[in-house]
Amino acid sequence: MNLFTALREAFPADLDGCAIEPVDGPDTTHVYTWRDLDRASARIANLLESLALPPASRVAVQVEKSVEALLLYLGVLRAGHVFLPLNTAYQAAEIEYFIDNAQPAVFVCAGKHFTWISRLAFKAGTTHVFTLNDDRSGTLLERATFHPDSHTPATKSADDLAAILYTSGTTGRSKGAMLTHGNLLSNAQVLQRYWGWQPGDVLIHALPIFHVHGLFVASHGALLNGSKMLWLGKFDPKEVLARLPEATVFMGVPTLYVRLLGEAGLTRAACKNMRLFISGSAPLLIETFNDWRERTGHTILERYGMSETVMLTSNPYRPEDGERRGGTVGFPLPGVGLRVRDDQGRALPPGEVGGIEVKGPNVFAGYWRMPEKTKEEFTADGWFKTGDVGKVDPDGYVTIVGRSKDLIITGGYNVYPAEVEGFLNELPGVAESAVIGAPHPDFGEGVLAVVVARAGAQVQGAELIAALKGRIAGFKVPKQVFVVNELPRNTMGKVQKNLLREQHKGHFNA
Repeated sequence: MNLFTALREAFPADLDGCAIEPVDGPDTTHVYTWRDLDRASARIANLLESLALPPASRVAVQVEKSVEALLLYLGVLRAGHVFLPLNTAYQAAEIEYFIDNAQPAVFVCAGKHFTWISRLAFKAGTTHVFTLNDDRSGTLLERATFHPDSHTPATKSADDLAAILYTSGTTGRSKGAMLTHGNLLSNAQVLQRYWGWQPGDVLIHALPIFHVHGLFVASHGALLNGSKMLWLGKFDPKEVLARLPEATVFMGVPTLYVRLLGEAGLTRAACKNMRLFISGSAPLLIETFNDWRERTGHTILERYGMSETVMLTSNPYRPEDGERRGGTVGFPLPGVGLRVRDDQGRALPPGEVGGIEVKGPNVFAGYWRMPEKTKEEFTADGWFKTGDVGKVDPDGYVTIVGRSKDLIITGGYNVYPAEVEGFLNELPGVAESAVIGAPHPDFGEGVLAVVVARAGAQVQGAELIAALKGRIAGFKVPKQVFVVNELPRNTMGKVQKNLLREQHKGHFNA
């Protein structure tokens, strides 16, 4: 079944009820009914069909968060094409790679970026570039208004592609994780039951919609339940607090919870109507977990997922299913297989730390145009090797204790050191670099770089940071660059990043 069809069938019988209420941005007087969602997504789907695109064309999207951006996603699904969301922080070098790799037939960008993005897109063979801004302006909507507001969704099977999410690789270049209609729908249905979505639920949507958490977990959850969303274009702790009395569900990354805890208005009274607070995308510190429970009377439900798998595990919602344990990500979701094995592929007993492998209807179809990489990441018996290191305790709770390949998660966003090092090493005067993460009180981890200058060259950390800011996404740019004479290495010549992490672990807490 087309994922859109399943979401549309869950809309309430009263299509004139409020589906999405913007609470910030240029116009907070305009609310969106369920009928609006149906009609607007139909117009966009009809526009795409009028372009006579090849079947399952990729539609790349890099726009600011808006309700119209969500409608574009629904329209792409409805027309049977493949949605390709891109982080709004990505710069030209990154966008050029995504266009060359994915070869989208359509690119939708913010109006302010049209000139340079269209140049890259047309050069690579993309035939259509539209603009979409967060104030309901742009050529996409202008063109869509000329098309009918009814549309029969394209017929899709569970194995057909619905979206491609790019996730950086440890070798420096991003990989496109292919998610099918079946992957996304099955996961949304499981979460609806496991998290106890119920009639009357209202979601505060304060997450970006270019990754799994905001686009799939949050949006699908509300749409599949026919629940109203209070829509924030950008997270603002005071705005969230003001809206808590109207809501029942909130989803956030740990950084958002830290910032909410910094507000004096966060009290038990402010949260009295809330049913559930969910955290993910990065590890939740036990201090945050405990402070939240003390301040609000609510216990945060932490879960674990990936771009390649959507959600994998979750702490229980219902008390009868167990307690929510801080420092863990709960149990494997119904239908998800999870095992821990050592480097030789041997199963490990409870409590032993090893590589986490998973299997289930939510696990992606592979990496876009990377058959060898796809084969490499799956075991001979079909389990996906997550690259995360963890353990399962005797009660079945999963704990993530580390990440292989030096992945850094800052503010809920993934940063792969090899990618940043590649850009650093191209800068004048840089001989080599090592990028690491250090504990950060707000972002979970902050990005740091240690650089060795070329013989005779003079490099300044601040200048390197400034040079990177125009080339890569801001969250990937090191917050500080240290210039040293040499990097620590082992007898095999490999840089010992563990020593660098130990040396700089207190940098952001000093």
